[in-house]
Amino acid sequence: KTMTAKYGAAYVDIYRSTMLQSSLDVEALVRDDLAASLQLLIDQQGLHGTGSSNQVTGVAATSGIGSVVGGTDGAAPTWANIVALETEVATDNADIGRLAYITNPKVRGKLKSTVVGTDQGMVWPVTAGPMGPVNGYTVYTTSQVSSTLTKGSSNVASAIFFGNWAELVIGLW
Repeated sequence: KTMTAKYGAAYVDIYRSTMLQSSLDVEALVRDDLAASLQLLIDQQGLHGTGSSNQVTGVAATSGIGSVVGGTDGAAPTWANIVALETEVATDNADIGRLAYITNPKVRGKLKSTVVGTDQGMVWPVTAGPMGPVNGYTVYTTSQVSSTLTKGSSNVASAIFFGNWAELVIGLW
């Protein structure tokens, strides 16, 4: 892949009275707010960047990456979808490294109430913490994973990603 520069910007509203304070903590607070805004932008673009209009090409827009379709108009995730995601990655000989899921809080909630099968528990086990595991893999949850995707006539679909996150390259300069 050829890396080309993209630009991101962030701003923080600061009142004049805040600037007049002599505390160095104010500058640290502003820097932290700016850094957090840029980190959220990098996360969102790394996952859902379109590759056009000064956006990076995120995972969802990268051609050649396998996907699992939940249904014509989207569908609630099932145990079979989870296994299919892992199978898709393994089929491409990419089931090595730092394998993990990334999704949003809506999918996490759905997986916590989705049964694997009769007497087999939930897809996201009740005993699992906020980072899973689901089927033995860590799950990261962030609101940067879209919950407003369009699939067929539905525009409320969510994404769930599975892969080797050590292979996600983000160039910063």
